[in-house]
Amino acid sequence: MPIPNVIERLGRAIFESPFGANRIAKDAPELAEIRLAVLDAIKAKSHRVGGRNVFPFDLIRVHLLGVPASQADVFAGEFLTGYLTDEIKAGLARSSFRFAESLQVHIHTSPNLPAKGEAWLTVETQVSNSAANGRSIPSGPARLIVLNGVANHPELSISKTRTNIGRTAEVFRGAGPSRRNDLAFTEDNQVNQTVSREHAHIVYSSKSGSYRLFNDRYYKGDDNCGLWIVREGLSQPVHRGPRGALLKSGDEIHLGTAVLQFVTEGAE
Repeated sequence: MPIPNVIERLGRAIFESPFGANRIAKDAPELAEIRLAVLDAIKAKSHRVGGRNVFPFDLIRVHLLGVPASQADVFAGEFLTGYLTDEIKAGLARSSFRFAESLQVHIHTSPNLPAKGEAWLTVETQVSNSAANGRSIPSGPARLIVLNGVANHPELSISKTRTNIGRTAEVFRGAGPSRRNDLAFTEDNQVNQTVSREHAHIVYSSKSGSYRLFNDRYYKGDDNCGLWIVREGLSQPVHRGPRGALLKSGDEIHLGTAVLQFVTEGAE
């Protein structure tokens, strides 16, 4: 069904109902149309970890085109946002996805009709507890604690601008040494073998007081990045890139099957 028809029918049903939006049937076909489109979009933004699908975001922004300005407040109101939040959680649970219990949906509307080839519904996702809320930036000295695997240090204080992590203490390439790993998984065992020689590094910014994790592995394809952060039960991959991923105290860092915990003093 074309979206202008979906919006028009849903809007008419809401405004013609004698009791308003709270009395619209939750199995209305117009709501089902939007619910299915949103679920398809967010499932496409998920990834697999340990054989399970994971949706790593806790904030979903749904943008709808073609909503008359006079109806914008109703579409972005408590009824529809609450309905979509509950339905998305239920849909993810039925499909055995892992997701944050704090997941929220916000609806944004525009009276503009979609142009030719433009989607009538778009979905943006993000992690709401980002650096902007002041809690994800560590506020004290940091350390790495080895939870799984055997490294040269069971616990390592991060006292340098850059801290390298890998399987060997020294990495050689060509005619000489390439780099030295501060935390090295040198013992030959099954867990340590999943750590690459040059697996990752952490950069400390004295200006912001933050720590960022970077992927140093050589790999092909997004499914083989080999580096994840697990935070509050949800995992997010850390791919190669110039920005890395911001670390928060309590984060688990998974290097293959080896696991570290990142801890800072004084972090909330």
